[in-house]
Amino acid sequence: MSSLVTPSATQSAASRPLRRLALASGLLLALAATGCSGLNETEQRTLTGGAIGAGVGTVGTVITGGCVACGAAVGGAVGAGVGYLSDKLDNDN
Repeated sequence: MSSLVTPSATQSAASRPLRRLALASGLLLALAATGCSGLNETEQRTLTGGAIGAGVGTVGTVITGGCVACGAAVGGAVGAGVGYLSDKLDNDN
């Protein structure tokens, strides 16, 4: 007898990455909102770059089907680096 997949099982499996994305985005926004109050400009740009990078990494891995936590970590690290370098380049000019 063939095995049929019910629509509810398919929807549940498909919505897991979206739930992870929503949770990661919510945590990222909460961190970004509470973490910027007493920071200098370099620290703000580094944090903002990290938050944006983590968000982009998360979305990218959800779309491609990769490791969501890995994508968020790599994206956050790259974004933080870009934010830091961006501030340093602006200060040098």
